[in-house]
Amino acid sequence: MSDNLEQLIIEALKTVYDPEIPVDIYELGLIYNIDLRQNGVVGITMTLTSPMCPVAESLPMEVQQKVMEVAGVEEVDLQVVFDPPWNKEMMSEEARFNLDMF
Repeated sequence: MSDNLEQLIIEALKTVYDPEIPVDIYELGLIYNIDLRQNGVVGITMTLTSPMCPVAESLPMEVQQKVMEVAGVEEVDLQVVFDPPWNKEMMSEEARFNLDMF
């Protein structure tokens, strides 16, 4: 069940985009950790492309909202961190391909 729930959460995260980059936040590597806890609590550790990101306030709220919509999720404990700092090496191969960043 937990593998299925994690996959559903990942699918939800893939619907969230950084407005300046045409790739979803999961493929960008902005999601550092998904922690499935007891009683439907999901811990998510994420970052932004920079601390000065123009969507620093709205993007985490959108992540929380999308994950809350997943069946089986009762609460989202979202942490935004900047250590380690995000860099383009954290992007998936698919994201690098889509952005022509090989």
